[in-house]
Amino acid sequence: MSDTYYSEFDRPAKKRRSSLPMRLVDLLLTLLSAAVSLVLVLTYLVPYVNPGKVWFFPVLGLAAPGIYVAAVVLMLYWIIRWRWLRAGVMLALVVVGLFEVSLFWRPEIRRSYGDPNYGRNSFKVMSYNVRGFYAENGHSSVDSVLMLIDQQDPDIICLQEFNHRLAQRSEAFALLDEKYESAYYGRTDDPDSFGASLTVLSKYRILRSGVVLTPSSSVWVDLLMDEDTVRVFNNHLHSTAINASDNEFITSHRFLLDTARETKIRSIVTRLRENSVLRAAQVDSIAQVKAETTTPIVVCGDFNDTPISYVYRVMADGLQDAFSECGSGYSHTYRGFFNTLRIDYVLCSETLEPLSYETLPVEYSDHHPVVVRLKKRP
Repeated sequence: MSDTYYSEFDRPAKKRRSSLPMRLVDLLLTLLSAAVSLVLVLTYLVPYVNPGKVWFFPVLGLAAPGIYVAAVVLMLYWIIRWRWLRAGVMLALVVVGLFEVSLFWRPEIRRSYGDPNYGRNSFKVMSYNVRGFYAENGHSSVDSVLMLIDQQDPDIICLQEFNHRLAQRSEAFALLDEKYESAYYGRTDDPDSFGASLTVLSKYRILRSGVVLTPSSSVWVDLLMDEDTVRVFNNHLHSTAINASDNEFITSHRFLLDTARETKIRSIVTRLRENSVLRAAQVDSIAQVKAETTTPIVVCGDFNDTPISYVYRVMADGLQDAFSECGSGYSHTYRGFFNTLRIDYVLCSETLEPLSYETLPVEYSDHHPVVVRLKKRP
């Protein structure tokens, strides 16, 4: 057989060229990948930069989960397309973000059956923004909230936006007040008051208490647990000022068709930035008091910020996030904005061990209550 025949097998195979539509798709997705990569890098920097210095960082913190998912999808696309340089860049960014994934989502690795035995050194903590005890229909939700508390039977309760006037009208509240030692802040009898005060209820003896900022922003109590003292911080940081109308404007996709969308979006972003700056100043003050505390601490409350934020990083510095330690699935605590925001937290010192975490799917407020089981380490 001739050499000409065998020479055909020595020639390198011609690289098959993609069709014109696929080349256009690759080009568009390359540009999109570059944009997503840049935004994702900036998102990773959000917790380390005071929001007053970069105006759009608070918005990136809100969109962090969506940006990360977009990067994962683009990475998979480039792997399927065998474009290893672009796939490698996206993979590197996704791997860096893996350290933050547990702040939003944790796989349910093991299931438990029956009631777990936590031991006598454990205690249950509930943190709940009750929105002044006003339900969505405008009626009082105080009896529903108190019934929930009775069912859960927590040892420590941190309530935000507590309305003492409505609570006093409830017979169930009088019974609750006998069961717990209590510390009320910002109490008011003003009938027009929304009830933006903080309350701590405890089955443990309250040794002392104090105000970090204002009675509606941050307070603390020292509790006597056996022979140990544990300090509990209850916080309600400055609101995002995103109201029901803004939430409906975004979640109903009206911004796609509204002719005045630029003005409304600019207003929303401006309020996000301005209030993020106020929360950053608040958390810096709280961090000073927290750093001076020598006892084990539990930090509860509505931070009005996501886990990818300056506020969360400063508040959680040196502490454990109960969700990151023992939560499961995707957790959200705010009933709005597509049910994507976790802005209510229970954090604790390393000397305490988080055993369980759950958010209760009730609709007595615009927040879900967070219930955590903690245990003192030997």
